[in-house]
Amino acid sequence: MSRKQKRKHADPKLSEEMVFQDVEESYIEPVSPEEEETQRLIDEIKQTADKLKEDGARRGDLKIISRSIKELRYAFKVFTPYRRNRKVTVFGSARCQEDDPNYQMAVEYGKRMAAEGWYVVTGAGGGIMEAAQVGAGPSQSMGLNIMLPFEQQANRIIKDDPKLVNLKYFFTRKLLFVKEVHAIAVFPGGFGTLDECLETLTLVQTGKRDLMPIVLVGDSSEKYWEDWSQFVDNELLKPGLISPEDTSLYRITDNVDDAVEEVMSFYCVYNSMRYVRGKLVLRLHFEPTDEFVERLNEEFGSICESGKIEKTTAHHLEADDEHLFELPRLSLQFNRRDIGRLRQMIDLINEEVCPC
Repeated sequence: MSRKQKRKHADPKLSEEMVFQDVEESYIEPVSPEEEETQRLIDEIKQTADKLKEDGARRGDLKIISRSIKELRYAFKVFTPYRRNRKVTVFGSARCQEDDPNYQMAVEYGKRMAAEGWYVVTGAGGGIMEAAQVGAGPSQSMGLNIMLPFEQQANRIIKDDPKLVNLKYFFTRKLLFVKEVHAIAVFPGGFGTLDECLETLTLVQTGKRDLMPIVLVGDSSEKYWEDWSQFVDNELLKPGLISPEDTSLYRITDNVDDAVEEVMSFYCVYNSMRYVRGKLVLRLHFEPTDEFVERLNEEFGSICESGKIEKTTAHHLEADDEHLFELPRLSLQFNRRDIGRLRQMIDLINEEVCPC
C-alpha cells in the first residue's frame, strides 16, 4: 500500500483535502488560441534568428535584419494606441516652398482632414510634409522620418513629438506609410513621391494592401498630374500593361474639397474588408436591400470565383475586431484578381446605400 493510500485509510477527511490540494497544485491556467498563436510567432522569430547563426550569415546582413526588427517593433508600439483612429498619409515634395500653391493646398487639406477627426501621417520632413502637418496641428500629426545625410530632418510641427518615428531604411518606412493608414493623398514631388505613389498603387492593385482611397492632388495652374495621367493612358493603358479598371484605384483633383470628399465618401457605407476562410467579407455601416444585392450580382458577379455576393453576419474568427462585430456584411468568393472592379463595386455601394 502506498503512503497516500495509507493516509486515506487512516483519515478519509484528511485524504480528501490532500487530494484536492494535489489537484489545485497541478492546475494550469488555460491559454487562449490568440495567446498560443502569439507565442508560436515569437518562437518562430527566435528560430529564424538561430538559423541565421547556423547559416553563417554575414555581419552586414545581420545588421540589416536587426535594425529592421528594431525599427518595426518601435513603430508598431507608437502606432498601436491609434490603430482604431482613421489616418491619411500625405506624400509630396520636401522642396516645396511656403509660397507654392501646392504648399497652401496641403495646409488646407491637413486642416480639413484633422477637422474630420483623422490623423495626418507624413514623412515628417519639410515642404508638402510640413504643410500638411501645419494644417493638422501637432495633436493630429504623426511622422515617419527618414534619416538622411542631407535635406531631411523632422519639421517644426512633429519634431520631438512622441508620435514621431525615426527610421534608417526606406523599406520599413514605406511599409508603415501604407500599412498603418486608411487613405493616401499625393501632392507633386520628385523621385521619392512618385516611388511612394506607384508602390502604393501596386500594393492595392495586387491585393497586398486592402482597398483604400488614393487621391492625387495638385494646383490647377500646373500640369503635373495631367501629364502623369497622359503617360499612364498612353504608355500603360493603351499597350495593355494595366487594365482599364485599374484607373479606378485613384482619383485626380485640383480641389481640396474634392480631395477630402474622395476619402470621406469612400467610408460612407464601406468600413473595411477581411478574408475569412478564403471568403472576402466587406463590413458596412448600413445594410443593403436584397434587391440591391441582386443588382450587385448582376453587375459584378464576374469577380466571384464561385457562388454569389451574399449578405452575412460576423464570423467568430472576426472576434478580434469586436468593435466591428455588429456591422452588416457582404461576402463573396473573390477571385483576388479584379481589384479595380471590386473598387467600382464599393463605389456603387457607397453611392446607392448611403442614406444621406
